[in-house]
Amino acid sequence: MSFLKRWFGGGNAEKPVAEVEHEGYTILVTPQADGGQWRLAATIRKQVGGEVRQYRLIRADVFPSPQDAVETTLRKAKLVIAEQGERMFG
Repeated sequence: MSFLKRWFGGGNAEKPVAEVEHEGYTILVTPQADGGQWRLAATIRKQVGGEVRQYRLIRADVFPSPQDAVETTLRKAKLVIAEQGERMFG
């Protein structure tokens, strides 16, 4: 379990555990510890008009393992990008 503490910073939601570039966006995965489970959370960023815009993605979905939370967070973030594009910055 020590690798999880190191990887997840002991449950610190502000420190990204993964950073993925996708179609000009940066997805910063930051799952949140929640009662022994992990809540889906990320920040999606993109430079728009010379300014870095960001969208905070938090869902009610919780997972028993941090790996499941990371994988599902990446899928959901990519889906939000595909469906909303820059409108998410709204």
